Amino acid sequence: MTTIFTLWWLIPIVLCLVFYKFVLRVFFGMVIVPEDKIGLVTKKFVLFGADKSLPDGRIIATKGEAGFQAQTLAPGLYWNKWIWQYTIDMTPFTIIPEGKIGLVLSKDGKEIPTGRILARKVESDNFQDATAFLNNGGQKGRQTAFITSGSYRINTYLFEIVIIDQVKIYENMIGIVTALDGEPIPIGQIAGKYVEKHNNFQDFDSFLENGGNRGLQPQVMLAGSYYINTWAIQIEQNPMTDVPIGHVGVVISYIGEDGQDVTGETFKHGNIVSKGQRGVWMEPFGPGKYALNKYTTKLELVPTTNLVLNWANARSESHDLDKNLSTITVRSKDGFPFNLDVSQIIHVPANEAPKVIARFGSMTNLVSQVLEPTIGNYFRNSAQDSDVISFLSTRKERQESAKNHIKTVLDEYNVNAVDTLIGDITPPESLMKTLTDRKIAEEEQKTYQTQKLAQEQRQGVEKETAIADMQKEIVRASQSVEIAQRTADATVKKAEGDATSLKLNVNAEAEATKMRAQAEAEATKARAGAQAEATRLNASAEAEKISKTGLAEAEKIMAIGKSTAEAYQLQVSAMGGDNFTKYKITEEIGKGNIKVIPDVLISGANGSEGGISGLLGMKLMEMMDAKNDNPESKKK
Repeated sequence: MTTIFTLWWLIPIVLCLVFYKFVLRVFFGMVIVPEDKIGLVTKKFVLFGADKSLPDGRIIATKGEAGFQAQTLAPGLYWNKWIWQYTIDMTPFTIIPEGKIGLVLSKDGKEIPTGRILARKVESDNFQDATAFLNNGGQKGRQTAFITSGSYRINTYLFEIVIIDQVKIYENMIGIVTALDGEPIPIGQIAGKYVEKHNNFQDFDSFLENGGNRGLQPQVMLAGSYYINTWAIQIEQNPMTDVPIGHVGVVISYIGEDGQDVTGETFKHGNIVSKGQRGVWMEPFGPGKYALNKYTTKLELVPTTNLVLNWANARSESHDLDKNLSTITVRSKDGFPFNLDVSQIIHVPANEAPKVIARFGSMTNLVSQVLEPTIGNYFRNSAQDSDVISFLSTRKERQESAKNHIKTVLDEYNVNAVDTLIGDITPPESLMKTLTDRKIAEEEQKTYQTQKLAQEQRQGVEKETAIADMQKEIVRASQSVEIAQRTADATVKKAEGDATSLKLNVNAEAEATKMRAQAEAEATKARAGAQAEATRLNASAEAEKISKTGLAEAEKIMAIGKSTAEAYQLQVSAMGGDNFTKYKITEEIGKGNIKVIPDVLISGANGSEGGISGLLGMKLMEMMDAKNDNPESKKK
């Protein structure tokens, strides 16, 4: 027990070792700030030498006043920070991660000027030097400046840090910018003026120093990552403007200076200006993607390929410009209403597209204000000039007339009319029934005519068949006539041959007699000259007599045969071969008492006697030849 009391003095030493920091803090005012923290100092009171209170409206002391101190304690060892006079709060560094920024809100400083919502940037080592911030005129409230990724020794008594993400604008998108602070937009404009040197709005103080206006900005931001103070700038992402192939984009600008019309005095339907001025730009955009601010400009797509518009209830093209067009109902001259579908093909030249937009504002207005009334009224007027049937029958001519009329009209609006086509024509059902009945009757009549022609052809075929069947008899009769003709010719030839043969026989007999007489005369010449001479003379006279007599007889027979043949030829020529044959047969029958009617009579069809006549003629001729060849007949 005595030992314990003798070592009491060790207790203070142990306590000092354990609570050395507290002891040093109390007796020596020592403060140790760790490496990853800063010390925020609060001064409780001022003993002497300085103003004891802060100026009105201030909460941060910069000159040793009591209260929150602007000066912070960096990592390290500090003395004379007596516990009864100072409160030291250890706070971590302010860390801004990658891909984020820190927006700064100052709790002390000068008042922001009226009309402004953001405090201007002052030099303060990225807000790490609170004293410099306040001494350099830093303003309380939201700051235009911000801090990027990193670690900062921020006096959180003065500054509040709000960590936000970087602004990312994605591919094929644009950022439409609205500034929340700056000069007012000029009167007559809907967006601020174009300002440079602000690094895509990342340096908002430069934007303000160069006279940037609050509100909608004409510039847009393209794809990428940006350090944007969202207290100063708001960004709306929108797709880029696409002008597809086969189109041009006519730009209508709502901002800029009033430009001078570049179309001249011939165009009186709106101002067309140069690029960058307010109005319709003279140069359209070709196919591609463009970063256009949809709030300051408008892009009207104009097809440059052939465009088909249908006035038909059941058909519409993909461009939808004809979605409000319908089948045209017209009334004919005879009072019948009927429907017709029409297709109109147009083409807008690329260099004429700005004029079309300046005049009508859009392609939809062109269709509704020009094409729809023009085509509808034309066909209504055209239908009243004729009845339904005439309209149907003259469809081609009316289509050509419509094409020429509409082309003339559209030329005045800088639009080319390529073609006008009439589609389905739907007459009234009652009229169609009448036409159908009429057509059916006409077709039936054609059918009857065809059937009649077929019957006539069938009759002709049967007639030709019958004639072909009779051809055998006709050929047989023709051959009989030919045989009779040849028989007659043979008779003539035979007579001529007989005459010639007789003449030759007579001549030969005379010559033989002459030769015999000469031989006999020469034989007897020696015996008796006178007698021989007399005999010779007698023989010669006799021979001459015989010769002349034979010759005369031969010439007589020949003349008779020739005259008979010539007579036959003349009779055949005069009477015809068939008639002459019949005549000679009859003559011979009369001369020879020949039996004419046979025991059996064969008659041709339909009373024809051609075949039997030929046979009878041949038979009679054979009988006559046989009679002539008979010697007994010749004697008689």
